[in-house]
Amino acid sequence: MPPLVIDIRSADDARDVVHRAVQALTEGKLVALPTETVYGLAASALSESAVARVMETKARSASKGLALAIRSSDDVLDYVPDLSPLGQRLARRCWPGPVTIVAGDCHPESLVRRLPKSVQQVVCPGGTIGLRVPAHQMVLDILRMLVGPIVLTSANMSGGPEPITAEQVLTTMGGNVDLVLNDGQSRLGQPSSVVRVDGKKFEIVRAGVVPEPTLRRLSSLMIVLVCTGNTCRSPMAEVMCRAMIAKRLGCKPTEVEDRGVIVMSAGLSAMMGARPSPEGVQVMAKMGLELADHESQPLTAQLVRQADHIWTMTRAHRQAIASHWPEALQRTAVLSLDQSDIADPIGGPLEYYETCAIQIKAQLERRVAELDL
Repeated sequence: MPPLVIDIRSADDARDVVHRAVQALTEGKLVALPTETVYGLAASALSESAVARVMETKARSASKGLALAIRSSDDVLDYVPDLSPLGQRLARRCWPGPVTIVAGDCHPESLVRRLPKSVQQVVCPGGTIGLRVPAHQMVLDILRMLVGPIVLTSANMSGGPEPITAEQVLTTMGGNVDLVLNDGQSRLGQPSSVVRVDGKKFEIVRAGVVPEPTLRRLSSLMIVLVCTGNTCRSPMAEVMCRAMIAKRLGCKPTEVEDRGVIVMSAGLSAMMGARPSPEGVQVMAKMGLELADHESQPLTAQLVRQADHIWTMTRAHRQAIASHWPEALQRTAVLSLDQSDIADPIGGPLEYYETCAIQIKAQLERRVAELDL
């Protein structure tokens, strides 16, 4: 019996398509889904028979694990509770997107333990598990409505070319698929990058959409220092922090980013491109640090999402971030370990800036000493 094909580009109600896909997956059927990379073959990870059909349909070796597609990066610790900070930042920065993260599967509280035994053997054949959050809105909607994750693999025979259109799926696998969602040609047209994470290191298992230099940058530790206008306190903190980290790493401040650490600053009420305060530039120059080239920037949702550590000058700054982005609260702290505020020197004499810089330096020395570099 030929599969049902739904062209989602001309569907009257996208929600109806989502419901039909969820129903098919819940009933243990196989669904070919569009993603941003290539078309995928999906089955509910709670259905032993459906996952077995995926393996049979693809003629895939049992030693080659199938990846799980999950709802969002917020769920990654449910599946890999002991995922390293590096793995967590890759998930936070790359998902939804064309990156599959492979990590060790050994934690007894992992949600993988709740999958049927035969499915566990398929998704974790070698003690590791691959996870992905596709960047396709309909797939994300399906995942949010479905109970449990889906097993997701390219909709082709093992070793064959990955399909980038629904027509290619129908040509190679039409008789073995129950439902095909047609969204035209895949946006990227090549498979995801597969990255194996092991503690503080990662290796590229399969080259894909995201090149290695980009993955290296995405894996970097990112520190964002925050004040109000991003013209004095946080810029001074930024250059001092970078210099301290350079000293710990045994390199120049200009080489810190190449060593896997990104230090930035931003302001909650900052405009884009404002110059630093002349007094701040002068105080930093006395410390042998260059601030004159700084340009202010506002704190954005993207910066908040990507940051590993957000250090604020005051408690009010931290509270403002918590109000706007509550998911970042655990990564946000007042710079002063005693929770005291670092006063804004703006409009004051040079002595105010000198006092401010001394306070910031003292607190940064304690914070930087605690970093796991």
